[in-house]
This record gives sequence, structure tokens and C-alpha cells, in this order.
Amino acid sequence: MSDKYAPRDWHPDERPTLPGSPSFPQHTPERRVAYFLVGTLVTLTGGLGNALVTVNLVNLQGTLGAFAAETSWLPAAYVMTNASMNLLLVKFRQQFGLRAFTEFFLVLYALVTFAHLFVNDLGSAIAVRAVHGMAGAALSTLGLYYTLQAAPRREVRPKFIVISLGVSQLPQPIAYLFSTRLLELAEWRGLYLFELGLTLVTLGCVLWLKLPPGDRFRAFRVTDFVTFALFAPGVALLCAALTFGRVLWWTSQPWVGVALAASVFLIVAAVAVEHNRKNPLLNLRWLTNGMIARLFLAMMLVRVVLSEQSVGAVGFLRLVGLNNDQMATLFLVVLGATVAGIVVSVLVTRPPHLMGPQVIALLIMALGAWIDSHATNQVRPEEMYVSQAMLAFGGVLFLGPLLLTLMGTVVTNPGNLITFSVLFSLTQNMGGLIGSSLLGTWQVMREKFHSSNLADQLSSLDPLVAARIQQGGAAYGRVLTDPSARTRQGISLLSQAASREANILAYNDVFLAISIMATLLALWIFGRALWINYVAPLPGAPPAGPPPARHTALEEGPAEPPTDSPIATPEGTPPLPVPRSPSGSLPE
Repeated sequence: MSDKYAPRDWHPDERPTLPGSPSFPQHTPERRVAYFLVGTLVTLTGGLGNALVTVNLVNLQGTLGAFAAETSWLPAAYVMTNASMNLLLVKFRQQFGLRAFTEFFLVLYALVTFAHLFVNDLGSAIAVRAVHGMAGAALSTLGLYYTLQAAPRREVRPKFIVISLGVSQLPQPIAYLFSTRLLELAEWRGLYLFELGLTLVTLGCVLWLKLPPGDRFRAFRVTDFVTFALFAPGVALLCAALTFGRVLWWTSQPWVGVALAASVFLIVAAVAVEHNRKNPLLNLRWLTNGMIARLFLAMMLVRVVLSEQSVGAVGFLRLVGLNNDQMATLFLVVLGATVAGIVVSVLVTRPPHLMGPQVIALLIMALGAWIDSHATNQVRPEEMYVSQAMLAFGGVLFLGPLLLTLMGTVVTNPGNLITFSVLFSLTQNMGGLIGSSLLGTWQVMREKFHSSNLADQLSSLDPLVAARIQQGGAAYGRVLTDPSARTRQGISLLSQAASREANILAYNDVFLAISIMATLLALWIFGRALWINYVAPLPGAPPAGPPPARHTALEEGPAEPPTDSPIATPEGTPPLPVPRSPSGSLPE
């Protein structure tokens, strides 16, 4: 083995938590502040690229000369590449080191952003977005590494993970605040001029303040690329099917079904390859563990709940005729609520007590969605300040404790690192896509149902309906002299009003479904905690009595965490206590 792959002799307090992660030397307070600021900048840079495109799809239709369905390829292409890149990024860091990882992907990110300025058609824009997704996957990890360097002690690193995860939720509300001004300056190129400038500033900061080095070793194997060659296209086809199933409708376009079937085949083939490997990329035994499966399901469901903001609230407000400018104040409130959620999450999140914040956060989100379920055509952003702030606050408060819950299983077997990274990336990317797809499909189905009901009630023999038709036609009295033409215009206006009301009722059904889903998830987590504590204690547990709630509801048993066992995140980040049963054994 060459010297560059030889492990270093680290001081116990400086040793990297996992291969591929940075070491943790002692920093001065000023340097810790600098690391925190650079980490925040890197995280925001990685998220704003996709957010600026996602919130301006309607405006990009005109500037790129594309239909609504065609512009949906832009965010889809980003997610298609972003979701599976962690399969290779973890080993890239482990073999080539953090410096090469940092500089290569930030330079690639800057070059891709610069390439956006020369995009002239939709096809090239989609290709650039796909490359952007690969580079963006590296920035989220890089931002987390920088933020963790700001932690003065290893005991507080979990709180800095919560901060970094909360900061990653800020780009979307930020994009709503000023992206319209950028479009006014230089149409869609204004978005990427801003992003290019932000990327170059970030690159300068990262080159000025480097991460401490870590250990390196030979990580890549030939079979890794076979797995990636099967898994990545499978995930990409699944993303395409989820995106366009709702847009083009599931049964209208045969290619959607073909893509869905092909994705299942490719992902199963990748799983088969991994199952027969001696040193697999994905630890399938760990991934199918009951606790991990429940955590995976919980993370997917909460992403569906959080889609209420991007799909439900924004879709509703655009239905009643508002654009991004008129929603800016609403998202300023959402931004403030997200920051408040980060602060509260840091204050209340402690590794031994993670169930309470999760349940409270879900109930807050359920109440916010229930408030929105009473919307009418008179609702404007001002009436949604409280409900959307509750959803933003609850989302940040929930994700931090849930992530810390899942991390505890990584340190017991560092081979779970890549599996964890892929799992978390899939829940964040695919969860958002599944949420948008499910909620969008439900909204269309309910709109058809309400349209049918309203149409049955609109009879020209009804005096109120006849008066409404006459009133609508009278508005065209000065331009239409033919009474039958005025009647047709009155009927058209009434049909448009009925369609709008049917959509509003459908959005109310979406909000109500999200509220029910969040409530059921909270009851599930709380009910499982009660079951574990009082009904099904582990063998060898102490006698019955009210035990302290020192575990999350999704863990396998009551845990009394020692303080001397660090646990690292999938990205090699925070030390956390290893959950142990009362007998002292590690949970399976």
C-alpha cells in the first residue's frame, strides 16, 4: 500500500469518525465561526440551483418556448441524477480524499452553472440540469462537513447536524423572494448569472478555508460500477415515471408504464448483484431490518406531508390567479418559521429524547394542513401565513430528530455508510417526487369528482343559474349585440367559475388528506413508543414501571445511551450515543 493510503496516527479527539470524513482538530473560536459561515454558504449554494428552476417553471415556459409538460423535465433531470450519486460519492471521498472531492465538484458545479448561460433550447437545458444534479449531490455533504467543524465539542455535533439539515430547507422560500427580479433583469439567464456568482464566491471561500484532512484507502471495486450502471438508470426511469405520470396522466402515455416497469427491473437487477457480492455497496440485510424499514417509511411519508407547501399551497394560490411576486410575503413568513424551527430543534433535540419532538412536529403540521382545508376562492396569502408557517416549522422540527434516530445504526457497522447515504438521498428526492405525484394525482381525481357533482346541479331551469348566465352575458352587452352570443359567453363564464370551484374543493381534499396522514403518522410513532415501553419490554428489562422515554418510537427497544460511544452520520459527521438495551447489548 502506498503512503497516501496509509492510516495516520490521529489523536483520539481528532480522529475522523468514518473513512472519507474530515478529522476534527481543535479550532479557534474565530475559525469555528468561519467554518460555520462557509458551511451555510455551501449548503445554500447547492440547494438554490434547483430551487430557482423549480419555483419559476411557469416563467421558463415562455423564455424557453416550451409547453408545461416539457419544462417538467428540468427539475426531473436534476432529481434523476442527484438521487443515486451517493452510491459513488462516498467511495470517491474515501479513495481520493476530501480536498480532491471539494475542489473537483465545486469547479464542476461552477462550470455547469456557467454552461447554463449558453443554453439556447430545452434539450440542452435538460442536459445541463442533469449534470447539475450530480454536482449538487456533493455540495450537500460538503456543507455538512464544514458545519460540523464549527462544533466546539463532540457532544454538541448532533445539534450542528440539525442546523445543517435545517439550512438545507431554506433555499426554496429564499428562491420565491427574489427570483422574479432576476427574471426581469435577464430572463432565465438572470437566474444563472446569480447562481454563477454565488458558486464562484463559494469556491473562493472553500479554497481559502480548507477542510482538515482525513484517512484515505482504496475503496472502488469493478463491481461497484456494475451496480451503479443498473441502479442509476433504474432510479432515473422511476423519477421520470413519477414526474410525468401526473402531468401526462398515468394511462394516457404508454411510455410512462414502460419506464415504470423498466425501473423496477433495473433496480431489482442491482439488488440481485449486491446480494451476491462479498463486499456489497448496499447492505441489504441492514436495509431490510424492521427498524430501518420503519424509519425509511416515516421519512418518505413526512416528505409527502411537506409537499403540501410546494404542491398544495402554491398550486392553490396560482389557481386563484396569483404569481410569485404576490406570494413573496408568504414565503418570507415561511422563511422566518423555518429559521425558528431550526432554533427550536437545536434547543430541544437530544439523542436520548427524540420521540417527543417528532410527534409534536407532526401534530403541528397536521393542524396547519387542516386549517388550509377550509380554503375558499376568497383566500389569499395573508390567510395562509399561520398554516404555512406551522408546516415549515414542523417540517424542520421533525427531520432533525428522525435523522439522528437513523444514524445510530451506522457506527456499529461502517459498511452501512453508503447504504445510509443512498437511503437518505432517496427519501429526500424520491419522497418529494412521490409526494408531488400522489398529491397531484389525488387533486386531479377529486377535481373530476367535484366537477361532476357541480355540473349535475347546474340546470338552466334553475332561476339562480339562469340569472347567473344572464349576468355574465350582460358584461359583453357593449361588444356583442346578438343575444344568443351573449348567452354563450354567460354559459362559458359560469363553466369557468364551476371549474375553479371544483379545483378549490379538490385542493381542500388534498389538504385534509395531508392532515390525516400527518396525524396517523404521529399516532403510529407515539403508539409504538407506548407498546415498546409498557407492553412488549425486551427480555431482561427491569420490572414494569414508567420507564423514561429515552428512545424514539421507531427504535427496537428502550435504550439507555452511554456517553462514551460516538455515532457518525452516513457522511461521517456527528458522534452520537450508541443506543443500547437495558442489558447493554446493541440493538439489532
